[in-house]
Amino acid sequence: MAQTKTSNSEHTRISYTASAIEKDFAEHLKYTQDADVFHTTMQGRYDALAYAIRDRIIHQWDISRKTQQAAKAKRVYYLSLEFLMGRAMTNNITNMGLTGEVAKALKDLGYSYEDIADVEPDAGLGNGGLGRLAACFLDSMATLEIPSFGYGIRYNYGIFRQEIRNGYQMEQPDNWLRDGNPWEIARPDLRYTVNFGGRVEMIHENGRDNYKWVDTDKVVGMAYDMPIIGYGGKTVNTLRLWSAKALEEFSFEEFNGGDYAKAVHNKVKAENLSQVLYPNDTQYMGKVLRLKQQYFFVACSLADIFRRFRRSSSNWKELPKFAAIQLNDTHPSIAIAELMRLLVDQEGLTWDEAWDITLQCMGYTNHTLMPEALEKWPVPMMQEILPRHMQIIYEINARFIQKAVAYFPMDDGAISKVSIIEESDPKNVRMANLAIIGSHAVNGVAQLHTDLLKNQMFPEFNRIYPEKFQNKTNGITPRRWLLSSNPKLADLITDAIGPEWITNADKLAGLKKFADDAAFARKFAKIKAENKVRAASFLRKDCGIILDPDTIFDVQVKRIHEYKRQLLNAFDIVLIYLRMKNDSAFAQAFPPTTFLFGGKSAPGYANAKLSIKFINCLSAMVNSDETVNKKLKVFFMPNYRVTMAESIIPATNFSEQISTAGLEASGTGNMKFMLNGALTIGTLDGANVEIAQEAGDENVFIFGHTEDQISRMRGCYDPYDFILRDEEIKAAVQLIRSNFFNIGEPHAFDSLFSDIFDRGDRYFIFADLRMYADRHQEALELYRDNFKDYNRKAILNVAASGKFSSDRTIREYANQIWNVGSCPVPLNPDIDTSIADARKR
Repeated sequence: MAQTKTSNSEHTRISYTASAIEKDFAEHLKYTQDADVFHTTMQGRYDALAYAIRDRIIHQWDISRKTQQAAKAKRVYYLSLEFLMGRAMTNNITNMGLTGEVAKALKDLGYSYEDIADVEPDAGLGNGGLGRLAACFLDSMATLEIPSFGYGIRYNYGIFRQEIRNGYQMEQPDNWLRDGNPWEIARPDLRYTVNFGGRVEMIHENGRDNYKWVDTDKVVGMAYDMPIIGYGGKTVNTLRLWSAKALEEFSFEEFNGGDYAKAVHNKVKAENLSQVLYPNDTQYMGKVLRLKQQYFFVACSLADIFRRFRRSSSNWKELPKFAAIQLNDTHPSIAIAELMRLLVDQEGLTWDEAWDITLQCMGYTNHTLMPEALEKWPVPMMQEILPRHMQIIYEINARFIQKAVAYFPMDDGAISKVSIIEESDPKNVRMANLAIIGSHAVNGVAQLHTDLLKNQMFPEFNRIYPEKFQNKTNGITPRRWLLSSNPKLADLITDAIGPEWITNADKLAGLKKFADDAAFARKFAKIKAENKVRAASFLRKDCGIILDPDTIFDVQVKRIHEYKRQLLNAFDIVLIYLRMKNDSAFAQAFPPTTFLFGGKSAPGYANAKLSIKFINCLSAMVNSDETVNKKLKVFFMPNYRVTMAESIIPATNFSEQISTAGLEASGTGNMKFMLNGALTIGTLDGANVEIAQEAGDENVFIFGHTEDQISRMRGCYDPYDFILRDEEIKAAVQLIRSNFFNIGEPHAFDSLFSDIFDRGDRYFIFADLRMYADRHQEALELYRDNFKDYNRKAILNVAASGKFSSDRTIREYANQIWNVGSCPVPLNPDIDTSIADARKR
């Protein structure tokens, strides 16, 4: 291989040139897979290239760990149930600056880099914005050279692979690890025992009460590491994922007795913990599995943090100088009780000492404004599964309530709201309350979201802890979402303003002066057109959808949820459809438009799944109607994921961000579309508010009732007040309810439509529909009648997107919550000097 030990260095000499990559690729085919360049599969070629690149990463990974350890650098530990990473190969190669060299190496061997990269499945570790945000944060921390670990679960099957059958979502296992994962390194030496169930014994000794958690069921968490490469290839941090194993995987006694299923019962039971992300929790056992998953990964992660801390100190009061632990939503919030258990029961600290350490270490990010989305666990379940933690939570709550009473004397209602224990039947543990009480900082993810957290969702906590609440508007990494996914636009931007924007997105503001530059605008529009051809090719190959790239691409891609209002979009398409059928002049003038939907519904979320069905019924009707289908097409893109987003987002003209105002925490898809030159059609919700502020109201299409207006309407809103006074909407509703779009299944949408039409339209679809339809039409007409102005607005959106870099977000976390700095890592001194020339190419 093109790697030789030097005589005077512990490092390995390694080259980044195309010829060296080509040689290593060939040798991995031969020595890792017993194949060669003439007799191998596409999977084999992918693995060989991945190992050749991984060799180069591991050198820098080792230097990063040693540099951070020698500096005694404080680390960020980011605990998240989701990491929606997308494909690793293209991202790693981009951040190492090796795209040109890799493409040349493979071309010399007669292969296509793009074809080989397409072999990789998306890592099945997340679902929506929560997991994608976590992935962007890991990228930014490595790029900013902030020492960090991501901690999560190595799901064998991830969320699920979405298929559409007869218009319905069908969940299939997403076996993303079927062919292995060359980017991960198993760490069989890093195994931690995790306990469930059992009972708690109290023993009075040495002048204090000591608690022993005994007679437990045990599973083992084994670590798998994936490298996270910062842009420039200097710092390589770690994503450590836990896989559940049984202490004893196989029983010879049961096997020899003929009970073959029972012989592997322990193995199957343990491994269920890391099989699937978000098991359906509409059943009790689903809830049990979710709680066990959350504690499993938290327990392993904290044990790993403790192991690392013990190498450098035995003074637990120093832990906050060593570790900043960030809880990504409520899923890991059991970490507060677990850290207290470890410090008090295992390390022998007093309660007050342990609580002070816990507060200093923990930070909590809230991601929802939906009260029902704030996790709660039944107390009986907690007592059965985590009996010691339930005792600790009761003690935390009792001590907190003593403090809270001083703020709310004689106000049992306020005390009830802030209590960790919900006095329901059965009682519940409110995990968000635990996270707020046990963290030194609580942040929202957009300014509007944070204001609503402080003033509406948690006003009592804000009164007690005004210093805790702060805003950290979400961001996205421009490396993946522009440099890698939209390389032609990235090149155009670099030619115009230089490459500094890649690591300092504020530099994108330099594009403003090119908004009226005719030559730049032509190139910008040409790239968008080429991206639409690329997206059409992707969808044809991926799911058989045939797009016309000469049409407007109007896109709504996100988790399917009623508050995100995919049905608002669909009902507006019904209005357009009816208008085209009834008004020939309108039909003649209508700009050819393709509406694209994508996203997954939770398996147990009936109305969201019916929304998918309705969109597919609408699609079937519109696309088969020859009177409109030359101008209007509707498609639902199955199995939406990061790789699909990387093709669709750069091709989009209009980005649909139309959630009910006051319900979307932030959104990150809105930022990705903006960065790639799509114009936002949206409500004043989440980060849309800040997008409008940055881009200018004249460069976005804002509509709808504001959060304050929606709040005042609750309790007195009647959708028919809006339906009956608008003849066009009234006709559309009559058509929708007449089963026109669900021929053959006349009752398919009964429950969905009953919630909308008969139970008050909880998400205010009809309150906003007319405003949305008018604003939407205005956007389409701009594209049709004044493309130059449309294109100018698109350029200005890119120029205004700098604020929404996750680098900015991470700097704010680092300075204002984590109190961590960068730890510069030198490049391997034995990298071939040709690296500089290689990266220029």
